[in-house]
Amino acid sequence: MASLSNLLYYILHYNEFKAIVQWKLWHTPVHVRDDTDERISLYQCFHYLEKTSRSFAAVIYELNPELLVPITLFYLVLRGLDTIEDDMTLPLEEKDRLLREFHTNLDKSGWNFKGSGPTERDRELLVHFDVVVEEFGRIKPAYQAIIKDITPRMGNGMADFANNANGVNTIKEYNLYCHYVAGLVGEGLTRLFVESEMANPALLERPHLQESMGQFLQKTNIIRDVREDWDDKRRFWPKEIWSKHVDQFDDLFDQKHEQAALNCSSEMVLNALDHADQCLYYLAAMKEQSVFNFAAIPQSMAIATLALVFRNPLIFQRNVKITRGQACQLMIDSSQNLPTLYEAFRKCVRDIHRKNTPKDPNFLKISIQCGKIEQFIESVFPSQDPKELARKALGEPVDSKKRAEEAEVRSELIRMMGSMILVLLFISAVMLGVAYMAGARFDIALSQIMKGKLMPPGPPEAEELRQKYKHSEL
Repeated sequence: MASLSNLLYYILHYNEFKAIVQWKLWHTPVHVRDDTDERISLYQCFHYLEKTSRSFAAVIYELNPELLVPITLFYLVLRGLDTIEDDMTLPLEEKDRLLREFHTNLDKSGWNFKGSGPTERDRELLVHFDVVVEEFGRIKPAYQAIIKDITPRMGNGMADFANNANGVNTIKEYNLYCHYVAGLVGEGLTRLFVESEMANPALLERPHLQESMGQFLQKTNIIRDVREDWDDKRRFWPKEIWSKHVDQFDDLFDQKHEQAALNCSSEMVLNALDHADQCLYYLAAMKEQSVFNFAAIPQSMAIATLALVFRNPLIFQRNVKITRGQACQLMIDSSQNLPTLYEAFRKCVRDIHRKNTPKDPNFLKISIQCGKIEQFIESVFPSQDPKELARKALGEPVDSKKRAEEAEVRSELIRMMGSMILVLLFISAVMLGVAYMAGARFDIALSQIMKGKLMPPGPPEAEELRQKYKHSEL
């Protein structure tokens, strides 16, 4: 049944199906990981990378070989920290110690940890963390120094908030938590990019841009995962925001307070959108294509997720995600160039602006923030060509390139409609064939239609037909 529903979905959303096919069949990686001479320990590191995040692993595998292993290890080290933070079976005192001392284990050959709960998702990474420690000692000292600097700062920050049983209270605390778990990641990655000479060194002089890259992703995840966190008895939405809309945090999940919950979620989205234009500015500083792809894809996924969760009551019932087809289209748009990426952002921002409503207390602020992002994009890549506008004003013919693009769009639309019709005809033929094999009498149906009887016969007429044709199945 799930396969049939997926088939029907992609028949109705042909562009998403096309995006999946394009990404799977025609995507050419900038770099391909060469595993022919990999050490067993390094092979195992990549194994745990795939187990902890298959989607993230796919992006890492396409990185320049200079950064492939350092970023893989950086991710696994921070994932180890995150696994300890998320483990609700660990006593707080032990969790605090593990988080604050985690960085010291990078110098302890053979270190691992087997105390995580049996159902903890990434427990195996910590059980076999010795392979991460072994490979960490083999990367360049400059890369080691960056990872060693970020890890204790993140561990201490996580420990501070692990002891906060009442959740996050103020927006300042919320920003600080996101700094520890994501902003520091943005700083570490930026330093790795610059150290490898694959990003503009000027980024090191703009820490707010590095911070926004991590904050934007983390805040998006916190908004999306609100139901999952609530089920785990965790609260990351700051009280300073939710208390404006409901009396108790639990009220957000009560349908009686749906409108208040939607207004609260829109204010959370507004808070996250404050980082969007800075992320776009940051991405313009990437100097190597694989690094650009690595940094851009998660950001485009984040803005698309914000567009999905904005004023969406489903986030209080379950975890919602963009579809596979949408994800493939975003990866295509994010792995080409800056203008294509900016256009993908523009579409998502317009989707948020379209769903904004005057009933929302933050309607004006959200509209202004969306306009600010669009204004930034327009200032970098104007959507209208001044020369083209001048030619139109003078009545001169439009650019031949523009006409060719319009013709290609029309042709693509015709191909799309044709493909959908063929798929529908194929499904209809299969259904008719199955019905015929099961004993359906199409001759009876055709004779009734020829008589002008388009509706099914009543019981007396049906009995008369059964006697006339002596069909045992009827």
